[in-house]
Amino acid sequence: MSKKSRKKSSKTPSGSPTATTKSAKTRASTQTRSAKTQRTPARKSAATIAKAGSHKAPSKQLKSSKSASSPAAVKSGLESGLKSGLKSGLAEGQKAPAFRLPRDGGDVVTLADYAGRKLVLFFYPRADTPGCTREAIDFTRLAGAFAAAGTAVLGISADPLKAQEKFRDKHKLGVPLISDETHEMLEAYGAWGEKSMYGKSFLGILRTTILVGTDGKVARIWRNVRVDGHADEVLEAARSL
Repeated sequence: MSKKSRKKSSKTPSGSPTATTKSAKTRASTQTRSAKTQRTPARKSAATIAKAGSHKAPSKQLKSSKSASSPAAVKSGLESGLKSGLKSGLAEGQKAPAFRLPRDGGDVVTLADYAGRKLVLFFYPRADTPGCTREAIDFTRLAGAFAAAGTAVLGISADPLKAQEKFRDKHKLGVPLISDETHEMLEAYGAWGEKSMYGKSFLGILRTTILVGTDGKVARIWRNVRVDGHADEVLEAARSL
């Protein structure tokens, strides 16, 4: 080997400091790029997870809402409402619950207004429906006879005053009509509970009539009233007190 070749070869050996430095820099650069590559997916992954979590939350709420309106939940609510109505329902001989509610014409009616008098309270489901119309007309027809027996008559439903007044005017009713939109009186007198129609259960007004004596106590209770002949039966009961 010539001297020039030996000199050239000795300047760039594989284990020289220059080669080692370049190799170290190359490895460091490769590691840095690798670390960046690893970190970037991690950040995207975290963002993706957070985004996915934000989409899952509403679906849980929707499931919860669906569960609350499930048939089992509805049935539970109906049973609870029915039990509440039964607990607050009256028995004959008990003191009639006090009330203060608006009536057709804009006046306010209270139980105290009828102290010392006999009082009939007939609770009907809805104004201007066939059964309720016949019942209200029957009590109107016998209004004079009830007055002669020292007995006042009031009709109660959850209809607003405008509906009650329209009902009164349409059928020329002669008994005061009370509006209990909050159901407080209905529940207190046990006239609010579970009903069914076309195979479906719901909470509503139970057709009920209460006769209160001059002592302020419940003398008679008619539940699940059948309209035909009912007003006449109540009149006879009032006369017998």
